[in-house]
Amino acid sequence: MTQSPGVPLRVVSYNIHSQRDDTAALAAVVREARPDVVVVQEGPRRFRWRPKSAALAESFGLVVAAGGLPALGNLLLTSLRVRVVAERCQRFPLTPGRHLRGAAYAECVVAGAARFTLAGSHLSTDPAERPAQATLFKRELDAAGPPVIAAADLNEGPDGAAWATVARGLTDAAVAMDRADRLTYSCADPRRRIDALFVDPRITVVDYDVVDTPQTRRASDHFPVLVDLLLPAAD
Repeated sequence: MTQSPGVPLRVVSYNIHSQRDDTAALAAVVREARPDVVVVQEGPRRFRWRPKSAALAESFGLVVAAGGLPALGNLLLTSLRVRVVAERCQRFPLTPGRHLRGAAYAECVVAGAARFTLAGSHLSTDPAERPAQATLFKRELDAAGPPVIAAADLNEGPDGAAWATVARGLTDAAVAMDRADRLTYSCADPRRRIDALFVDPRITVVDYDVVDTPQTRRASDHFPVLVDLLLPAAD
C-alpha cells in the first residue's frame, strides 16, 4: 500500500510588540513570507480589539481564526487555504500584580486533506509564574485530537523548566533543522531564543528560519520564526 504524500503548511510565529513599531514593515514581512497560518503574540487585546484584529489580519492578507481579547492578545490567523472547524481560548490564573496571560487554539483543515490543531501562547516574564502557565498550556496541547502545532513566546530559553514542559513529547522545529543557534530576541541585540515552534512528531519539519533582515528589525522587537511543515494526510 502506497503511503499518502504529506500536505505542506507554512507557519509564522511572531511577537509583534503590540504594533508599536513600523507597521508597514510588519505587514510587508508577513506578506513576503506567504504563510498559511500566523501565530501572533502581543496582538490586540483591549478596546476595539475585534476590528483591530481584523485590520491586522487584512494587512497580512489573512483572516482571523481565533484569539484576541479572550486569549489576552494571542491571535491565530489563517489564509483561505485553511478552514477552521473549532476554536477556543484559555486564560491562566492571575497572579496579583502581574499581567493576565492566556492561549488560543484552533482546529483546522488545510487543503481539505490534513487536520491539525494550531495553538499559541505568551508566557509570563516572571520565572516563578511561568511553570504553572506552561503546565496548563501543555495540558491543552496533550488533550488535542489532531496533530499539534504550538508556537509561543516562552520568555525563557531551552534550558528553562517551562520550555521543557511545553516541549515534552513534541519536536522543536529549530532543533530538527539544526538551527537552534538562531536567536529570536531582541532585534536590537539578539541574545536569546525565547520564541519557539513545537510540532507533533507525526509532522515533518522541512525548513526553519529566524528572519533577520533590515525590515524585520524595524517591524518588531522580536524576529519572526518561519517554518515549513509537511502534515500527514488524512486517511
